[in-house]
Amino acid sequence: MAEKYVVGIDYGTLSGRAVVVSVADGRELASAVCEYPHAVMDQTLAATGKKLPPDWALQDPNDYVQVLKTAVPEAIKLSGVNPEDVIGVATDFTACTMVPVKLDGTPLSNLDAYRDRPHAYVKLWKHHAAQPHADRINEKARELDQAWLNRYGGQISSEWELAKGLQILEEDPEIYAAMDKFVEAADWIVWQLTGEYVRNACTAGYKGNLQDGVYPSEQYFAALNPGFARFAKDKLEHPIGQLGAAAGYLTEEASAWTGLPQGIAVAVGNVDAHVTAPAAKATLPGQMVAIMGTSTCHVMNSDVLTEVPGMCGVVDGGIVSGLYGYEAGQSGVGDIFAWYVKNQVPGGYYEKAKEKGISIHEYLTELASKQKVGEHGLIALDWHSGNRSVLVDHELSGLMLGATLTTKPEDGYLALLESTAFGTRKIIETFNRSGVPVTEFVVAGGLIKNTFLMQLYCDIINLPLSVLESEQGPALGSAIHAAVAAGAYGSVNEAAEKMGRVSKALYKPNAERARQYDRLYAEYEILHDYFGRGTNDVMRRLKALKREASDATN
Repeated sequence: MAEKYVVGIDYGTLSGRAVVVSVADGRELASAVCEYPHAVMDQTLAATGKKLPPDWALQDPNDYVQVLKTAVPEAIKLSGVNPEDVIGVATDFTACTMVPVKLDGTPLSNLDAYRDRPHAYVKLWKHHAAQPHADRINEKARELDQAWLNRYGGQISSEWELAKGLQILEEDPEIYAAMDKFVEAADWIVWQLTGEYVRNACTAGYKGNLQDGVYPSEQYFAALNPGFARFAKDKLEHPIGQLGAAAGYLTEEASAWTGLPQGIAVAVGNVDAHVTAPAAKATLPGQMVAIMGTSTCHVMNSDVLTEVPGMCGVVDGGIVSGLYGYEAGQSGVGDIFAWYVKNQVPGGYYEKAKEKGISIHEYLTELASKQKVGEHGLIALDWHSGNRSVLVDHELSGLMLGATLTTKPEDGYLALLESTAFGTRKIIETFNRSGVPVTEFVVAGGLIKNTFLMQLYCDIINLPLSVLESEQGPALGSAIHAAVAAGAYGSVNEAAEKMGRVSKALYKPNAERARQYDRLYAEYEILHDYFGRGTNDVMRRLKALKREASDATN
């Protein structure tokens, strides 16, 4: 009998990647990448060249379809697999990434009437311009004693469905009226593959505030804005698909795009972070999985339902069935490092890196690795893209303290690496204090290649680090879900045991460095609370001044 295969497609911030995987043992035979032609529109709208306000981040949904047309056929070709032996396909997506569409799934940005309207486009996960709307959502929820707020650590993020929807209503009501459905990109791409819209349980719970089968009430939405009363009923509500189930089957059109057999199973959509947990065999209570890339998402299962302040949500079956899935995250990690090397590192460093035949990140890491803990004299806050957990405030901004005339580029780089690890430690300690103990830390994503960074995290959080053996964690996780949707395995856990791969406790804490980092972390905590919990709101005031200046310019 011929070996069978599945395809996992991981939609990231800047590109989509397709991976061909063996159903029997999770071997990855080949992968291919498609860079999004429009990347992230955060400065100007590509269709018009119109300048966008601060904190916007848009995408063109046609770029997602391009991944199906290019990366999938290329991956199949490179793998040497007979397409007829592929039995299923699954996708994962960044979240919360939202597409305003008509009833047939047509994005508003594809219509000539709305092509020049920014609110007609996909709002990427890191679109943070809805923070004022998120503030009102939180204030009104507390005022009206909304019980569901506790399931989200007491705060709703500007990244999520409610805030982005309210922003559209109040800033472009014509687009809001024209939008028949406000759809997670995770579900929209499955819609393109199957011809059927199925809302996945993961994003519905974590990003759409669906708890125990119920959205917030019309009365609550009306209290925010009378025109928003039927937001959930009209724009969000739709039949829910469970993770690992088949959302439908590949259409003739999608078969032509991908080169895959018409009629194979297409799994219910999922989120890049949550789908990675099975790939790392990390679905038991206490196993926190951190998917580290441009941002970091932390997910963990538990048999306990409780409130963890500042988490991104807890959803029954949000990762695997039978357990409560918790989510937390950091809005900027790799993005911060990329910003620093692009804007703060002099050309001479690039030249030296080129002479050594390594990247600028590798060169700075090499220099930083020679330093003792605290040698640079710096402490930084990792809020360059706001704070997702545990403060849930995208009005916050980055900070570096201690710079002098002798501070070198590698000093600042190391301080930023450390700051992101401190942010992760803050998340872990918050879970521990809330009765959801973290007993193992499992890392996945593009940043696992940096062994110095991994040991740094290990020392700062003072826990062993297990590492997903695949560099394509989300795509492998999607492939696992595809195998279940196709009927090759009875459950996600069963498939994960056969197809997942992890190196247990690959990094162990250095006791002396861990003690030294405790001292630096204590300073991080002081700054974290001083700037993040209302003692000094200077970051918010600066953001307000920035918006005023931008509005005056426009």
